[in-house]
Amino acid sequence: MPEGKISDNLVRSMVSSIVADGASKLTSGSSPELENSVKGKHNKLFGRENPVHHILGGGKSADVMLWRNKTISGSVLGSATIIWLLFEWLNYHLLTLVCFAIVMLMLGQFLWVNAAEKFSSSPIKLPRLAIPDHVFVNIAKSLGGEVNRGLGFLQDIACSGNMKQFLLVVGSLWATAVVGSWCNFITVIYIGFVCAHTLPVLYERYDEAIDSFMELLFEKLWTNFRTLDRKLANHRSTGKKGE
Repeated sequence: MPEGKISDNLVRSMVSSIVADGASKLTSGSSPELENSVKGKHNKLFGRENPVHHILGGGKSADVMLWRNKTISGSVLGSATIIWLLFEWLNYHLLTLVCFAIVMLMLGQFLWVNAAEKFSSSPIKLPRLAIPDHVFVNIAKSLGGEVNRGLGFLQDIACSGNMKQFLLVVGSLWATAVVGSWCNFITVIYIGFVCAHTLPVLYERYDEAIDSFMELLFEKLWTNFRTLDRKLANHRSTGKKGE
């Protein structure tokens, strides 16, 4: 049998085995292996040692993502949903929305000034609209800090030699790339925003079960990977002997 066909069959069986095993672990709440792993000492996802709130920065943004204040978190997620609906379903564009907002602002000021001139003897003086410079500086610093922290995290994963963490990050990036090929950039940003406001709070609530499940899943993946490598090595050695 050709080597490519052997690899394809083994990969298919490996993936189906992992999916079946993962589904059984998730749907079965009485799995002895999962219960023992939860009761015992389990490895934290990404080697986590600190609480999820601390990993997310420990500030107001972490409070929003972990739903410490449900009103604020719900408002942020609802606003993002409205913006996504405007762009995706109503086919608005960013320049269109900006222009409409400026027109509405100018119209409001125009009516206010003209009404004040007719019904008031003293001239009205509107406050000047200006965004402080430090706002832009803080945004740039925060954005740059998050980008650098993300790059440092990816580099640490690549250089740590931890196969489980490496495979998890690569798999996440691959899934993101696949989703990006299905959707436009706005939808991908929205999906990431929704995930950022749902996955951390779910992980914080069910961290032990998720950590244990991922540990078992990676063990299954690593076992199948070694089986695939051993069978391919045996096939190569058999082919060389036949030559």
